[in-house]
Amino acid sequence: MKNTIITILKKELKRFFGDKRMAFTTILMPGIMIFVMYTFMGDAISGMVTVDDDYVYKIESTNMPDSIKSLMDGMKLSDGMKDIDTNGGGAAKEKIRNNEDELDLYIVFPENFESDIAAYNSTSGGKAPDVQVYYNSASTESQAVYKMFIEMMDSYEAAMANKFDINNDKNIKYDLAEEKDAAASIFSSMLPMLLLMFIFSACMAVGPESISGEKERGTIATLLVTPAKRSHIALGKIIALSIIALLSGASSTLGTLLSLPKLANLEESGIGSNVYGITEYIALAVVIMSTVLLIVTMVSIISAFAKSTKEAGTYVTPLMIIVMLVGLSGMFSDGAQKELFYYIIPVYNSVQSMTGIFSFDIMPSGMAASVISNLVYTGIGVFILTRMFNSEKIMFNK
Repeated sequence: MKNTIITILKKELKRFFGDKRMAFTTILMPGIMIFVMYTFMGDAISGMVTVDDDYVYKIESTNMPDSIKSLMDGMKLSDGMKDIDTNGGGAAKEKIRNNEDELDLYIVFPENFESDIAAYNSTSGGKAPDVQVYYNSASTESQAVYKMFIEMMDSYEAAMANKFDINNDKNIKYDLAEEKDAAASIFSSMLPMLLLMFIFSACMAVGPESISGEKERGTIATLLVTPAKRSHIALGKIIALSIIALLSGASSTLGTLLSLPKLANLEESGIGSNVYGITEYIALAVVIMSTVLLIVTMVSIISAFAKSTKEAGTYVTPLMIIVMLVGLSGMFSDGAQKELFYYIIPVYNSVQSMTGIFSFDIMPSGMAASVISNLVYTGIGVFILTRMFNSEKIMFNK
């Protein structure tokens, strides 16, 4: 058994790697294309969410002391700033919430801020003076000026020995955005679809040629009449196809990982304030590899029914459309699903896992269920393929 499987495995790998054009387009091209596309997307998104250098931030404040105004002036934030009384606070919040370019930031200081921080003793256990800062994370300008102001106040607070807080009341909603930032949503929802597209393309390049292609050339008949068990032939082919597809998946993963810093490190947009770490990289690699195994198995089963590679391509097209539609489904949901059931649905589970990874919202139990279910479905597919190789009607249908 072992020798037969290894012989088939070597034959398939030799045939594939002997065709340098196919090896390049199947293994190297996906990673290169993903890297180029994602890097371009990073540049495009960065251009969309970067504030112009000459933009004048519109800021309203209540009870802002002169010392803070001096700091604001030093950061060139005072040009579009004006003072309002507490009665105008509601209208200011509404302007920020509506995101109509009328107002970017609303800041409320305690009435006696400077005297309060002078009198405050951090060892007393009392409540420190609290500065309230209202902004809209769905607005590029509001998000940017909010970060600038918080960084300025953090430095000021450190110099004052931490005598005041910022946005310390947990019962108040300071981010007045009513919907998720569009750029961040595109970022976390489009990547799974693009990854699936490249993975499926790689599987289509190797599956039909290895099985229906041999049926078309008549070489599969010669192979099946040998003393080797047909189940061993099927296993040898599926292992070889899996190795090739995994190499393609590794290329796609590498291309994604190399381009993630460009995509994720968009500090101006707020999308990449967290940097992807080793956990996200490993999780993404595992999900991609399990998805590759599942898709190559499905493509191989469909190819076994076809009489030629052209016919196999026709049969596989509906599956490709379904996979692409499932990939698109991630763009119409608000982040990754939380119910475990969704992580056992083939292909959709991979989309949800990738969405969770890209949006820093990994659900460990869901991702584990996704990978395990993909492996189980792959095992079932391999069993079905071996049964098909034992069918004279299927394998000698020309």
